[in-house]
Amino acid sequence: MRIKLRAIRGNWDLGFALDKHTVSSTYIGDDEHGHARFDTVRTEVGESLFQLKYRNGCEHAEPLAQAVADNIFPQLPFIGLIVPMPASTWRPAQPVFQIADALGRLTNKPVFHQLLLKRAGGPKLKNLPTREAKDEALSGAFSIQDQIAGDGRHNVLLLDDLHDSGATAHAACEVLRSYPKIAGIYLAAITSKV
Repeated sequence: MRIKLRAIRGNWDLGFALDKHTVSSTYIGDDEHGHARFDTVRTEVGESLFQLKYRNGCEHAEPLAQAVADNIFPQLPFIGLIVPMPASTWRPAQPVFQIADALGRLTNKPVFHQLLLKRAGGPKLKNLPTREAKDEALSGAFSIQDQIAGDGRHNVLLLDDLHDSGATAHAACEVLRSYPKIAGIYLAAITSKV
């Protein structure tokens, strides 16, 4: 899989995306229901993520996890655990959880699906016009469920599928920083729009 590692900055200690999501997207007209249609060309990583999320391509989870293990993990200090970003849309199988589980197996790190929780409902962030509106919509949306045994502090890898404005990752990191068992926060996104 072709990778063009991209640094992503925010209130986390260090973050990377494997590649940008889209190379180009050209409007080609409306469908019979009046919905705009686009001819979208994605990066190899972006296409793999698209297939996993929207075409039930479960076979893409393992190669994406391998790409994170091979390209992002070596850039980071010791990671103690993996936390997948809570999903904003319900699906029978959550793509970020699938990638996180595969990454946990590949790196021999525990994956905590329920440590970082997100309140259900609220507007879709992609429909909000500004970062400020997204920040407001995410205010109070995340919470921590104490699942880590003992009192030690651990570096966490926060795993997300698509990094856009950074609003979701920012809100999640604010809450993770409030958890006394978390030391450093490192972000890995499969793709980035910025």
